[in-house]
Parts: sequence; C-alpha cells; structure tokens
Amino acid sequence: MKKQANFFLIILVIYVFLQFIWWGNLLIRLNGQIDLSQQEYNRRVWMIIGEGSVFMVLLFLGIWKMRKVILKEIGLTQRQSNFLLSITHELKTPISSVKLFLQTLLKHDLPEEKKIDLLKKAMDENERLSLLIDNILHASRVENKSLQAVNSDLPFNQLVTSIVDRFHKRYLQEFIQLESSEQISVHADAFILEMIIVNLLENACKYAGIDANITVYFHKKSSTFVFGVKDEGPGIPTDERASIFEKFYRIGNEETRQKQGSGLGLFIASEFAQLQGATITCKENIPKGTVFEVTLSL
Repeated sequence: MKKQANFFLIILVIYVFLQFIWWGNLLIRLNGQIDLSQQEYNRRVWMIIGEGSVFMVLLFLGIWKMRKVILKEIGLTQRQSNFLLSITHELKTPISSVKLFLQTLLKHDLPEEKKIDLLKKAMDENERLSLLIDNILHASRVENKSLQAVNSDLPFNQLVTSIVDRFHKRYLQEFIQLESSEQISVHADAFILEMIIVNLLENACKYAGIDANITVYFHKKSSTFVFGVKDEGPGIPTDERASIFEKFYRIGNEETRQKQGSGLGLFIASEFAQLQGATITCKENIPKGTVFEVTLSL
C-alpha cells in the first residue's frame, strides 16, 4: 500500500511538472508571435516564470502535505490491523485461563491451599482483562473528547502508595521502589493521575520485567511538579521514542513480538497527561533502561 501511494504520487508530480513546462513554453511562444518590444517581451517572460514558480512551489507543498497525510493514514491502518491481531489474543488469553481455573476447581477435589491459589490466579486474569477493557474505553473517551479534568487537592504520596500496593499484591512480591521523602499535595484530577501511573507501571512490568528495578519518583521542581517511572530494562531505541505515544503503536511487528500488549497504554498516558495540562517525555535511564517523566505546572 505504501509503495503504491509513493508510485502514484511520483507519477502525479512528473505529469504536473511536464504539463507546466509545456504550458510555459506555449505561452512564451504565443507572446513571441505578438509584435512587442524586446523589453516588453522579456517582462512578460519573467512574469510567466515568476507566477509559474509560485504555482509550482504551492503545488509541491500541497503534494508533500498530501503524501504525509496518506502515509500517516497507511501507518494508522497498519497499526489498527496489528491492534486487532493483538487484542484478539489479549482478550482470549485471560478468558481461557479463567475458564481453565474454574473447570479445574469443579472437576477435581483439591486441597484448600490449591483452591485458593487457583482462585487468586483467576482473579488476576480477570483484573488483567478488566484493565484491557478499561484502556479501550478510555481511548474511546479521549478521542470523543468526553473526558475532562476535575481537579481537587489530593495527597500524591497516598495515591502512589495505594497503586504500588495493588501491583505488589498482584505479583506477590514488593518490587517497586518509591523515591521521595516529601509529603506532596497537588491540585489535579485523581483519576487522571492514577491512570497515567498505572499505565506507566504496566508498561514497565510488561516490557522491562518486575526484576528490572522499577522505581516511581516524584518531587517539586521550582514551579512544577515532576513524577515518573523508571526501570533498568532493555530500553527503547532512540528512533522509536517519537512514535511510542501514538495509538496502537508497538515496537516490532505482531508476528514476531513476544510481549503482550494492545498499544494503548502509553497513548492513554500521553492523552491523559495533556488533559491534565502536563507533558510526558521518554528518555534513557543511565546506565540502562527507560524513564517516563510527567511534568505538571503547579
């Protein structure tokens, strides 16, 4: 599709360029057949060349812009196709897992400890499914502009601690570090900040792994409040960082990618940050890994 679009654009540019040369040559020849002084003739030639040049510049700008739009649409279509492939797997996996756990409980007389373990696994898969559906709904609400920030004073420390505790209970270990000793209160939307942090932590757990020294940090910096999530995972290539906040975008291709995901988490984090009037950036963690940092004006 991309090659076809480029081919037709090139043909169009060549055709228009040749037509313009023919048109300009014809006008000059017609002017030459009229009884004009050499000075008037030269003036008309330069007028044609000047007007034609402006026309060509505007035409090429229009074609360049059209090409960008076409390629953007092609990229979005491809990402949507990848999303459908991924989301089908993402939805089926937890449903199948929950079904298997429940069938095991029904068909076998298991010790109480084993029953509790299976029920917990079923709840984990249900939570994973719930988060995926929530992300799809949040993405739709963002695009429909039906979500607005409702700000209030909230203790950021308590918000972060409750989110981190949920992750620790899910993975049955304490693997996320908190990097701040300040008691900070911010005027913001609690739901929006929670969704940003949750999606950044989900991204870190998924792609870096829970053994990659994941840290949530936050602090005041002059007239801004900064918070973020950093890890010591494999990191994100520099040439990919400009695209990771786009809807459905995932590094690699769907056929070879091993990590689970829908391509919505970072998109939602970015869009929610904008709703809150904040900015989100991705940068390299030193010596290795990734940092996602959100800056909010106080």
